[in-house]
Amino acid sequence: MAEPKRSIVFVVDDESVVASTLELILLSHGYETRSFFDPLDALKAAKSVTPTLLLADVMMPSMNGIDLAKEIKQVCPACKILLFSGHMATSKLFAKAKSDGCEFELLAKPVHPGALMEKIAEVLRLP
Repeated sequence: MAEPKRSIVFVVDDESVVASTLELILLSHGYETRSFFDPLDALKAAKSVTPTLLLADVMMPSMNGIDLAKEIKQVCPACKILLFSGHMATSKLFAKAKSDGCEFELLAKPVHPGALMEKIAEVLRLP
């Protein structure tokens, strides 16, 4: 009998400490992860490795997380999206995304590991 496929989570944050910490939390819970500090690298990787979940910061220099989420959904339509931010300015970006027909889950930074894992289970609809 084949082993069930593990969920692949793309973690994207321009702050390497945040991305590495999130990656360690996910690894300790059995997720396969890919960490990216540049959203454009994550987008490129999604063309060869299909992520189950994109976990990305909203405010990043080269591309914001909402635009990344939209692009990832075009490449990987089944990918679930979970965004996080510590900036209040993201509300305008989310309003624009909603007017474009895109609604994404948002967590506020800092995220407690337990709350993060609960939200991931909810987004991925895990028991």
